[in-house]
Amino acid sequence: MTRPTAAHRPAAVRRAARVVIAVAMAAAVVPATAAPSVAGRGGTAMPQAITGHGVHALFGSENRTMPTQRREVALTFNAAWETEGLDTVLGVLRRYHAPATFFLTGDFADRHPEAVRAITAAGHGIGNHSYSHPHFETLQPGERAAEVLRADRAIRAAGGTTSLPFFRFPYGDTTPREIAEVNALGFADIEWTTDTNGHLGPVGGMTVRKAVRRALDALRPGAIVEMHVGSDGQDTVLDADALPQLIEAIHARGYAIADLRGLIEAPGSAEAFPSGLRSGQAPSGTITVAMAATALPL
Repeated sequence: MTRPTAAHRPAAVRRAARVVIAVAMAAAVVPATAAPSVAGRGGTAMPQAITGHGVHALFGSENRTMPTQRREVALTFNAAWETEGLDTVLGVLRRYHAPATFFLTGDFADRHPEAVRAITAAGHGIGNHSYSHPHFETLQPGERAAEVLRADRAIRAAGGTTSLPFFRFPYGDTTPREIAEVNALGFADIEWTTDTNGHLGPVGGMTVRKAVRRALDALRPGAIVEMHVGSDGQDTVLDADALPQLIEAIHARGYAIADLRGLIEAPGSAEAFPSGLRSGQAPSGTITVAMAATALPL
């Protein structure tokens, strides 16, 4: 993304501030409860309920685990490059009745709207991973807000759907100030307990076995596993190849796979995944607080 010049930056910051205020006010009306944990087919579960104000209970912190003592983990995928491996991943998730959350960049959504629609049609949640995947510490506050909100618009335009109020920082680099800025836009910071490093591929010394081992070594109640789609120029997508082994190993260790949407679901909506994936049908009760920014151009 092109950075504003010094002459334009004050106006960009003022516009971003208006967005922050509007979204923060809209977020105040979000229901305060979340759904309880429910186990289902294929080891699928909704995370244990968190107390407080739904997504707001996740504000103010770098969330690298789910707040639960249950034996359940969440699968997440970042997508910022190309679409290689996505069809395989969606097929494996369907076969095992397993939910996942996909964190997309806005640039990915603009270039691959059909991929966004495929993820949505398969019933999975979509989170925000910025527009252009920059190092946030190099940006001004208005520029960071623009990255988040531009990505949100791109995801909605590509998939005809709203993204979850979840944001994952590029490179996992966070600071308390940047988390507070994202929270003010209505998004909770959702990072990861472990990255399989499958995105490094064979060139980076990774194998399917090593990717699975990295995930299993971090297995504990509430763990969030990060993987990637796209080959980044290599001939294989290791995370897609590793996914069946990983899911089977998770189940063999007595863990269920949780849907991160359970952290913010309204009461009565916990049955989104226990009966299996429902193609083209969005789970009921999903709360999206960041959408108040729709009519506020940057």
